[in-house]
Amino acid sequence: MIIPIDIPPVDTENYVEVDVTINGQKRQFKYRVEIFHWRDWCRPAEERVEGLKRMITAYDKKWQLMQIGMPTDTTVPLMFRRVG
Repeated sequence: MIIPIDIPPVDTENYVEVDVTINGQKRQFKYRVEIFHWRDWCRPAEERVEGLKRMITAYDKKWQLMQIGMPTDTTVPLMFRRVG
């Protein structure tokens, strides 16, 4: 089940912790949004999807990709959730 939760803008370079109570049990989730620059990951004349695959593959395995945000001409935001 997906329940969207709006989080107010935060000034952090680490992660956001969200506490949720599910059927009376409290659980904590940690999320991180990273802004990737296309120029750092895409080779000349390469499709952006190939650079995106490299970004995701190279990311810390303790974090699972949850969402790809709206890309711009220069950047793409990726949201990760801490696993384990």
